[in-house]
Amino acid sequence: MKITKMSLVAALLIGSSAFAIENTKVTGDVNVYYMTQDKANSGLATSDGGLFEAANSAADIGLNLNLTTDLYKADALSISAGVGYTVLTTLGLENNLVGNVWGGAHTADAATGSYYGHPVNGAKVNNAAWVNEAWIAISAAKTTIKVGRMELDTPLAFTEKWSIEKNTFEAAVVINQDIPNTTLVGAFVGNGNGTETFGQNAQSIVQGVNLAVAPVVNGNGDFTTYGSDGAYAIAVINNSWKPLTVQAWYYDVTRIATASWLQADLNMDGILAGIQYSTLDISTTKNQLGTIGDKTNVNVSSSATAVMLGYAMKDVMTVKASYSVIGKDHSAGQNTATDFIGGTAQSKLYTEAWWNYGQVTKAGAKAINLTVEAPTSVADLGLYFTNVTQNANETDLTELTVTASKSLGPVDATLAYIYTNLGDGNAATNDSLNALQVYLTVNF
Repeated sequence: MKITKMSLVAALLIGSSAFAIENTKVTGDVNVYYMTQDKANSGLATSDGGLFEAANSAADIGLNLNLTTDLYKADALSISAGVGYTVLTTLGLENNLVGNVWGGAHTADAATGSYYGHPVNGAKVNNAAWVNEAWIAISAAKTTIKVGRMELDTPLAFTEKWSIEKNTFEAAVVINQDIPNTTLVGAFVGNGNGTETFGQNAQSIVQGVNLAVAPVVNGNGDFTTYGSDGAYAIAVINNSWKPLTVQAWYYDVTRIATASWLQADLNMDGILAGIQYSTLDISTTKNQLGTIGDKTNVNVSSSATAVMLGYAMKDVMTVKASYSVIGKDHSAGQNTATDFIGGTAQSKLYTEAWWNYGQVTKAGAKAINLTVEAPTSVADLGLYFTNVTQNANETDLTELTVTASKSLGPVDATLAYIYTNLGDGNAATNDSLNALQVYLTVNF
């Protein structure tokens, strides 16, 4: 499910405080996601049918179980650990009500014989299950060290939670808060199970039909080396002046690229303002990175710049407008954990679309975004508009999303309508469609 965006520093500090847990806790959730649209496009089997046709629809069911426990706790030292497990299943819906799935962790077995033109030719989609987290954390004074398989929330390498599955990392992270109002971060990321295999997408493909409409995780949740030999990250986050949070990140993807992310966010008396600037410098060989042109050695630099201005009226409405521009030589600003090359990954840019990820971060892209969110007694309402002009091949995106969300006890529900127009400037090839999505989550 799409989640309300929170500041990066807030997410980081929440993760830090979660280390100090009480005793042993078991938590989890069950998710049921459904999507249908009136015309097939990328990620859905080709069909001339409309809404609720199997070929133009997708469904998935996910179960997440999490266990955290204190191993040792004293005045100045605590040791805690956690483990998480994910199960992804279609309950056989892919050959009945829908012709597609959400998650890329599924694998599939191609079937033989006649299936009367069914979009997946009777292919059997396999269930997937994997350990998504397994970590241990040691906290002493104001320093925490966390090692193992875990979620991460950094600007250019993070866990995406919008789909039925979430990618995680095998990493070591150090967080220190000895300096007043300042958080220092150091991390090494060795492996990940996101689809960032540098041009080799690991999502399920059967007989030329792409089954996954929202792939985030490799097949069967498999972990592979992050980049070529892992990556390093360091950061400084400061909010000495309480209304303002400033952060600076630097990344080194070993023998492939370096990147940076600078961000400042102001929240004062309802006034919201922010600026983001990210750089990407690639220096590698083509066989390490995938195909970028025909050059044996690749040396490319790019950047992403975004600004945001808004106003929040507590319990009434929040309105934000933002603009971003990407360097013309390469994509920049996207999540390197799920798509290093650019084109499908989510980003933390203010202008990111609600559903069609990857467009705002493409080379030469200029994007505007308008977000309006309003809590009401009936449901929390959201309106999200994104327009992108992509100069490299004149591809334009217009996306309008309207959502209604409601929580009833442990059940969270969201209904979304999405209008998408994605084309190359030629009216004959523009792809305009309407989509409906339903998200149901039961928390326990």
